[in-house]
Amino acid sequence: MTNDKEKSEQARILFAQECECILAAAEPGQFPDSKLPEVAFIGRSNVGKSSLINALTGRNKLARASNTPGRTQQIVFFNLGEKLMLVDLPGYGHAVAPVAEKEQWNELVQYYMRQRRELKIVCLLIDGRHGVKANDAEMMEILDRAAVTYKIILTKLDQVKPVERAQRLEQVAAAVSRHPAALDGLIATSSEDKLGIDSLREYLAGVAAAGI
Repeated sequence: MTNDKEKSEQARILFAQECECILAAAEPGQFPDSKLPEVAFIGRSNVGKSSLINALTGRNKLARASNTPGRTQQIVFFNLGEKLMLVDLPGYGHAVAPVAEKEQWNELVQYYMRQRRELKIVCLLIDGRHGVKANDAEMMEILDRAAVTYKIILTKLDQVKPVERAQRLEQVAAAVSRHPAALDGLIATSSEDKLGIDSLREYLAGVAAAGI
């Protein structure tokens, strides 16, 4: 069994590797021909996906953050050292776009989650400032119906008062406990002060090593 020190070292080695954006796919035919295990990140449009990916990889400009929620309209693939593919899925909830365009994004994302064999787990990002919103609950139901395993990652915890964090974690854990495809345990993070980044790196390194 791998001990904590070994897990930490595996994560350090993995995330010290070169990470590059290999493509942005607007349709399934553009998905990369790769056998690497994939971890996908999804959440509301302003949840901080790009900032989290940048914090994980230690590269400030790898994933482009936008001041306009919903601007990312494609599925973006990042190759981490030929060991793991990090996949940035379009955000949901507050996208400034025509309804037909939003539906097209949703169809692309759901196709990816249901059909992509290389997908091992989805990291569902929940804004720690607000907890589980209606569209987050809807996404959990979509993942449940598709039988896609997912892990809840809380973001922006630096913007939650320390005295309120434990209560927020309990609230989110209670909401998630009713969903069969959700894995036990939450990982609380902050891209700003790096809270939980090492823990998430270790978790993802485990996915890369086990392929599960």
